[in-house]
Amino acid sequence: MSTTSEPHELSYRALAMLRAVQAGRAQMSCSREPDLYIDGVPCCDQFSAHVLTHDGLIAGAQGLFGQLVAATLTPAGHAALASVAVAA
Repeated sequence: MSTTSEPHELSYRALAMLRAVQAGRAQMSCSREPDLYIDGVPCCDQFSAHVLTHDGLIAGAQGLFGQLVAATLTPAGHAALASVAVAA
């Protein structure tokens, strides 16, 4: 979870990353600072991947340190995408 009181504002890139996770196209490494992979390719913006993880919008399945596991949206991640859809 984020250590700040307010979640970060989501950029278009972060929203695209959330949509890729929602579509089942993403994996993440088991780590304190997990790296995100989309379609098997390392994401170009690992900082945003870390923010999405620390803000509690995405999570990975349990695994061994460094192992790639499926990335999933948390309830907060689903809510973030829903709020963007409503605003559009």
